[in-house]
Order: sequence, then structure tokens, then C-alpha cells
Amino acid sequence: MGIEIKTVGIVGAGQMGNGIAHVCAASGLDVRLNDRDPDRIEAGLALIDANLTRQVQKGSLSDEQRRSALARIAAARSYDDLAPCDLVIEAATEDEATKRKIFQALCPSLKPDALVATNTSSISITRLAASTDRPDRFIGIHFMNPVPVMQLVELIRGIATEDPTYESAKAFIARLGKTSTMSEDFPAFIVNRILLPMINEAIYTLYEGVGSVESIDTAMRLGANHPMGPLQLADFIGLDTCLSVMQVLYEGLADSKYRPCPLLVKYVEAGWLGRKTKRGFYDYRGETPIPTR
Repeated sequence: MGIEIKTVGIVGAGQMGNGIAHVCAASGLDVRLNDRDPDRIEAGLALIDANLTRQVQKGSLSDEQRRSALARIAAARSYDDLAPCDLVIEAATEDEATKRKIFQALCPSLKPDALVATNTSSISITRLAASTDRPDRFIGIHFMNPVPVMQLVELIRGIATEDPTYESAKAFIARLGKTSTMSEDFPAFIVNRILLPMINEAIYTLYEGVGSVESIDTAMRLGANHPMGPLQLADFIGLDTCLSVMQVLYEGLADSKYRPCPLLVKYVEAGWLGRKTKRGFYDYRGETPIPTR
């Protein structure tokens, strides 16, 4: 039997971390938000407030619910502040070495029965669990971006993840009003195993001159009924994240079909990472995004 999750800790106050904090607090859970940079915590809290206010304006939330949700989120200045948490979710950058260091430093501060999760979109849950003192209570909980909007959450069991851990995570996702799907611990799991190679192929299509940025995105929006084109989506995800997932697939499955497109590598090397840097396959510095190729 799993444990009831009442207090959730989140390590990483960036786009994913503050989104997870948002949905947890809005669902009545107490949240402790941690980041190594205190300014990022404050920025995350401000963004959560802005997003909750937007929900109030749309009529999906009352102002009283907004205030109540914000009151349930507290800043965690150190890992020791996460000690009361029933579940701690790591939502740091998509880099295995960084994540392993976080878990090694985090676990001594947690209560013995606390569950630990990672929001990784591609890295081995089994390997990350091995860097903790509780691989049986470790699981992948992969939220989709933007967290308040996207309905799906992937749950990924490592080789040591026990049934009560999985059941607790599944109940937690249901509490958030989201739908979970279970994936085996293979590189990139389900969604990104399918989605990122499609994006990579779209970049190859651009790289080889088959079509322009605009023509590729228009073709997939109108020809395949996708809500946004693959290159626009890549910019939204972040080209560095796209490259990281493709590298995990390429190295983990040893299949040439997952080789990252050289153009994707070039954009990342240039620091053109998409929306977050104002340039990627589109230039976002003006009023209207303009294709860069």
C-alpha cells in the first residue's frame, strides 16, 4: 500500500518546476519550492501568481482559490526545508550528472519514508535511482510542458521501484486531475521516443533543403492536423532539450536513425535555443516570429 502525499517538494524553480508547483497547490497540496538560486524561486512564485491570475480571468478559478493556492506554496531555501515532504520531485536541467549530484545531496535531508521522483524526459530512471539511498521509493514522474495545461503525465518505474511507490505516484497524479500512463524504463520513454525523432526528422528536412521553416511547419499543421509545426514546437521545448533527448536515444539505443541532425547541433552551439533565448528556428525579438531559415 502506498503513502498518502500531502506535502510536495520541488527542486528546480524553472519552467517545469513552477508549473508542477502550480498544479500541486491548486489541487490542495502543500508545496515547498527549492532552487539553488533564490532569485529563481522568487521569479517562479511571481510566474505562478501570474498564471493563476490568468485562470481567474478565464473563469476556471475563483480569486479565493488563487489566494489559497499561493498560500500553500513556500520557498525552500535549503534541502533541509524539504524534510517534511512526502514526495520530492527533481525538475532541474536535463543533465544526468547534475541530477545525480542533486539526489546525493538531497536524500540525507528527507524523512526515511519520503518518495523521490525525477521529471526527466529521457534519462534512465534505474541509473538515477542508484544515486539515491532509496531506489525502491524512486520513480520517474514526467510532466508535459506547460504543466497546468497538459493532461498527460508519464510514470516510469526503475528496476528497483516497488509497487507501493508506483501506486502512490499514480494516486498523486489522479489527485492533480491528470491522466497517467506507465512506461518501461527505456530511453526517452513513450512520448519523446516518438515525438523527438519526428522533430529531428523535420530539422533534417530543413537541413537538406526539402522545405523552408515556414513550409515545413505549415505542411504538418494543415497536412497532419498538428496544433503547431514541429520546428515551432522544437523552439517551444528548447533546442538544447531536443538535442539532449536525441543524444540519449542515439547513445542508449545505438541506432543511426536517432542521430541528431547537424543543424540542431549548430543551433545549440550558437546559443539559439528557441523561445527562451529569443532565437531558434524563429526569431522572436520582434512583434511577430520570423523564420531564421
